[in-house]
Parts: sequence; C-alpha cells; structure tokens
Amino acid sequence: MLHAHDESVRAHLLEGGFGLEKESLRIDGGGFLAHTPADFADDVHIVRDFSENQVEVNTPVCATPAEAVQSLEHYNALVQRAIANLPERELLWPFSNPPYILGEKDIPIAQYFGDDAGKTAYREYLSDRYGRYKMAFSGIHINYSFGDELLRADYALACAESADAPQSFEAYRDQFYVRLAENCVTWGWILTAVMAASPVMDSSYVEKGKIGGDLFQGLATVRCSELGYWNFFAPVLDYTSAAAYADSIQAYIDSGMIRYPSELYYPIRLKNFGPYSLAGLKEGVSHIELRMVDLNPLVRAGIDERDVLFSQLFLVWAASVEGPRLSPKDQVQAVQNFKNAAHYDLKTVKIVMPDGSACSVVKAAKRIIDAMETFFDDFGTSVHDCLAFQRLKFEDPHTRYAWKIREEYGQGFVARGLQLARLRQREYVGE
Repeated sequence: MLHAHDESVRAHLLEGGFGLEKESLRIDGGGFLAHTPADFADDVHIVRDFSENQVEVNTPVCATPAEAVQSLEHYNALVQRAIANLPERELLWPFSNPPYILGEKDIPIAQYFGDDAGKTAYREYLSDRYGRYKMAFSGIHINYSFGDELLRADYALACAESADAPQSFEAYRDQFYVRLAENCVTWGWILTAVMAASPVMDSSYVEKGKIGGDLFQGLATVRCSELGYWNFFAPVLDYTSAAAYADSIQAYIDSGMIRYPSELYYPIRLKNFGPYSLAGLKEGVSHIELRMVDLNPLVRAGIDERDVLFSQLFLVWAASVEGPRLSPKDQVQAVQNFKNAAHYDLKTVKIVMPDGSACSVVKAAKRIIDAMETFFDDFGTSVHDCLAFQRLKFEDPHTRYAWKIREEYGQGFVARGLQLARLRQREYVGE
C-alpha cells in the first residue's frame, strides 16, 4: 500500500485523473420513454447505453473533481440543447429510477451495425437474461487513476524498502490497483450509502401498465439494492495479481455463470488501458471504476462535486491502509454489506467485517470517516469540509439525498419529476 506519510508521496496524494460516465433516459413531455433514435454520432463523448433512449455521457480525463463536474455539465448541455430542439421536444429524466414504463417495448435495445453489431447482440443477451426493466436504471460511474508521479515515488520507496518489490513499475502498478480493489470490497459500501438517491419509483416498474403509483420499498437506492444490478451469485474474485483477478472472472464465463466480462455486475471494477477486456487487464491495469453512484436530482450536473472529492479521498485512504485479505466467505459477506448500505434507514441494517465484528451502517461509516479525518489531518479546508459534509449524512439522516428526495418527490413521483426535468432543461438552454 502507499507510503502515504513519506513526504515524497504525500505531496502528490491528491494528484490523479477523473472520468465520469453518466446515464440518463430520454423522455417525452408526458413522462413516457422516448421512442426516437439517438442522434449524437458526431460526438464520441455522447453514446448510448443499453437502450436507444438511454444517453451516456463520457467525460475526458480531468485533473480535479471540479474540472470533472464542469466537463460533465458541458456535455449535459449539448444533449439538452439537442433534444430541446427536436420537432417533438424531449427531456432528460433526472432520476436513477425510470419514469412510466408501459412494457419492454418502451426500452428498445440500442442498435449497432457492421463491426459494432456485437454490441447489439450483447444487449439482446442481457435482455433475455435479466429483463429490460432492470436495464432502465441509470447511474454514474466514477473512474479514477492515481497520478504517475505519485505511483513512481511510491514504487521507489518500495524498491528501497524491500528486495521483494515488483521488478518493474508496471508490475507494481498492477499490484497496487489489485490490492486497492480488495480494500474497496471491504469498505466501499460507504460510497453506496453516501450517494444513494433513488428511494421512490413508479408502480409501473413492478406491475406492468400500472402507471402513476408511488412506490417506496425501504431502500435509498434501488439499483444498488437486492433488486438492482447484481448477478445471480455473489462473485468471489482472486486479488493476488492482475492476471489472477482476470482469470477468476474468466472462470465464471467458462462455467456459464456469465457470458461476457462486462456482465459481472459489481460495484468495483478494475479497468485496463484501451477497450475493456480480460486480456487487456493482464497487460496492465490503468484505473479503478466505482459503479455504485446514483443520479443526484438535487444538483444540476447529476452529481455533487463533494461526492466526487469524497470518492477520491476514500480511494487514497483505502490505498494507504493495510486491509484484510479476503476469504471467499468474506467476499460473500461484502456483497451483502453493499446491499445493506442501499437501505433507507441505515440504523436498522448492519455491516459485518472480515474479523466477524458487526455494527450498524451508521456506526461503521462514522468509524471510516474518523479514520479518514485522522489520515488527512494536515490537508486543507476543502478536504475537511468534505468529510464533515459526509459525516453529517450519518448523524442526521434528513441530510441524506434519499431522505430529501422521498420528502420532495415521494408523492406524485413522475409528475413532480417532470417539473424538475423541465427546470433542468431550461437551466441548460437558457430559457
């Protein structure tokens, strides 16, 4: 793990690269999913996710949380202007949970042709395996890479400290990210808890054709809960090396549990340089991806800059702590911890750590933030303000996004959501 208290490393701790991926559904003025084809082919940063009406914005790599959110705002604006100027004006739905769904035909699979036809075949497989309704959830992925100067400084210390250090910087970097991923499996549930923002959904999601009912199921984030993006099994991965990590995913493919590497639905994912593949992972890990972030309708960008910063602070802290090596049993429990952190009342569900100790999500989260405050004690006001902002979510549940959203949108979810969608579009297009 990082030699975080050596000045040659500490001076660079918050240097890294951010990339945000944001999914949003296009809807018509009545709150139904749009049936028009997507038309953003001239911009590589605006693509389609599962369905033709699900826009995905991918920012370039940015140096700070503020820059990443600003970049996201730029591409949000491009999408909003484009759909506002359609012959029949469309809106972007600002929530992770979908609006009205009449049936699976409302979720048309994104169509690709020629060399990209395999993308459509993959989506058709997902539709058959998991159903299209589940694919209608939207969210944000935070991609983060640690700065090269930071990692090289740490590698130099590792080499000076032990003859057993990796023989190359590239091997060190792979080992670094794999151990970080394992630590994120242990503690990453806190990110689910602080960014949960989807407690309410329309009744048509659970009862075909029954639109307009408001549904609350005791969850702060449905897409990260037992009802959301999970496989039919609890993944147990090998964190001894990048190659072993890739091989453990391949083993699920070989056994028929999944068909594609990207089908492994897990909140933490290691990514390689270039298009994602297991062969690419064996050649080199480039960054880590956090996949448990809800769309936050309370802010225009869809994500609060302080949550992006907290994600970075968490990753830096997790990369500097010698966490436990996880047994298969520990990893199965870790999946349950992530699901528990998706609940609405975090005092009623528990986190079980690898040592067998258990406490409420609230108490466990405060312990992590305590440790982070000590770790970052010599950092500036923005860091400590961010940690205080997150701590308050566990001290006063009414400051959590899910509680605010339930209060404001829990009655008349889609009708009130439409009002917000129109407001957001006006903000972007300047009306």
